[in-house]
Amino acid sequence: MGAWRQNWAPWPGLTQFKEARRGAGQDAGIPVELPVSDLREPLQFLKAPAPAPAFAPGHVTLMGAGPGDPDLLTVKAARILAQAKLVLYDQLVDMAILNLLPADADRVFVGKAAGRHSLKQDAIIELMLQLALAGRSLVRLKGGDPYIFGRGGEEAQALVQAGVPFEVIPGISAAQAAGALAGMPLTHRDHAQTLIWTTGHLREDGQGEPSVDLDWDLLARPRQTVAIYMGLGALPVISRELIAQGRSPDTPAALIERASRPEMRTVVGTLQSLPSLALTEGVKSPALILIGDVVMLHHALATPVSAGAGVSR
Repeated sequence: MGAWRQNWAPWPGLTQFKEARRGAGQDAGIPVELPVSDLREPLQFLKAPAPAPAFAPGHVTLMGAGPGDPDLLTVKAARILAQAKLVLYDQLVDMAILNLLPADADRVFVGKAAGRHSLKQDAIIELMLQLALAGRSLVRLKGGDPYIFGRGGEEAQALVQAGVPFEVIPGISAAQAAGALAGMPLTHRDHAQTLIWTTGHLREDGQGEPSVDLDWDLLARPRQTVAIYMGLGALPVISRELIAQGRSPDTPAALIERASRPEMRTVVGTLQSLPSLALTEGVKSPALILIGDVVMLHHALATPVSAGAGVSR
């Protein structure tokens, strides 16, 4: 038996959760939107060991919501959402996808964005486990794919340790949608035999300067496409480091903002010019960075969806 099950203790917020459902007219089919602040601070429940509950735990579905367009959900994901009763969802899950839920489904926002955290990751895991170990079946809904920069692996490990049954439903990741819809094939026989997906989180170095901890030598190699998630704030550092490592300043580069959504926008430039373009064009997160020769195919291959999405050069 995993440590989570061995040390399980009821979370007081579960009582409030149930009372909120009843008070909001659950039987009348009124949806209950429960931000985490209303659920109280998740229990720091790894305290004195408590016996495992006599009932079986619920079931967790780690689900990828895709890049935003509900039409890009998998058939299985759409089917399960249409029957879901409890969903913990992230920042990047589009409202159009949440609208697929039944009217009486409980929706709990646990999203995170740069500098703004509804809950820390450990607290999200605790909440998920407490609900599952109380017998609830739930969907843990994440933008993109749960196992691609979605921290789904950490949540799956916790579920295994707690003895909670779960399944994973893949989703289309942002890089796949951005490349396809912006006319930038991520791989191409003539331009890119290698594809690298990485993240670009900023942090301070030892001197208090912004830095990004990446393998710059690897990323600067030719004949490959580099897709960088969550790197908009670090774009000046990324540009500077890749050029310093030998990548040509004229390497094609692009920002794809809100890929697959109606307001999708593509900003195309070079490795050197893209940081200033991001500022002048007012690019906002979520935005994916694509670097490599495949970016230059955009002008010939962009679909009507992306061609009408406010392309800048």
